Amino acid sequence: MHEDLVDHLTRSTPLSRGEALRVVQDVLAYFDETAEDFVRRRHRELRGQGLVNAAIFERIEADLAYRAVAPPQLTLRQLRRIVYG
Repeated sequence: MHEDLVDHLTRSTPLSRGEALRVVQDVLAYFDETAEDFVRRRHRELRGQGLVNAAIFERIEADLAYRAVAPPQLTLRQLRRIVYG
């Protein structure tokens, strides 16, 4: 799995092969997250920081534009439906 990248990381950083492999797997898992999963996760994180929904959904809307593979633009209503059903 992505041996060239793991090899590169072990040559260019102090990471061991096992650590480099875990980093690659973590990054791939992060970018494999669906838009819906991202919205739910960010909502939980931002609620945990004490933000209110109005601020949370505006922040999530802005964050989505910077995802590696930007999903279709979602409205605030669509974001709420992802979280609350």
